[in-house]
Amino acid sequence: MVADKKNYFSAQGGSAFGGKFYLILVLCLLTRLFPFRAPNVEPILASMMPFSRAYGALVGFFFAVLSVLFYDIVTGTLGVQTFFTAGAFGVLGLWSARYFQNNKEDKWIYVRFAIVGTLFFDVFTGLTVGPIFFHQSLLGSLVGQIPFTALHLTGNIIFAFILSPVIYNFLIKKKKTKLIPIIHFPHPKTI
Repeated sequence: MVADKKNYFSAQGGSAFGGKFYLILVLCLLTRLFPFRAPNVEPILASMMPFSRAYGALVGFFFAVLSVLFYDIVTGTLGVQTFFTAGAFGVLGLWSARYFQNNKEDKWIYVRFAIVGTLFFDVFTGLTVGPIFFHQSLLGSLVGQIPFTALHLTGNIIFAFILSPVIYNFLIKKKKTKLIPIIHFPHPKTI
């Protein structure tokens, strides 16, 4: 399967890959910048999974990390939490490539990974940043994390079911060229 990814990537060309990568990265950023959006309802995980599935662990890692970094730079919220968030998403990018390598193709594999990935992400970020850097109690962080995790899970499940397969098909879509012959030769019937 990895050989298929390498052959596809070289056949696809760097500019086509780069265009798709940055297009979806910008769309994720714009979605996250949408005003009055519920917290933690964002398409990063749902977009990262198809990238890691189609192009491998490093592409999934860089997509996730760049999504977090660009958002925090644009919003002026770059801080210590950025590195925990980017690190957690980066780990999910690496992990998802391995996960999708061993699973058949259907919408539910995205949903299953979104559930486990969201729980990992929220436990890692929600129970470390607050207590370590903002002097919150562990119990306070856990209780405060519950509504955010519920929103995060709901959003990621919906995005994984609907958006991830669409993005994956967009990433692997090959240009179909139809050859039109200049001279048309008749094909006689054989009896």
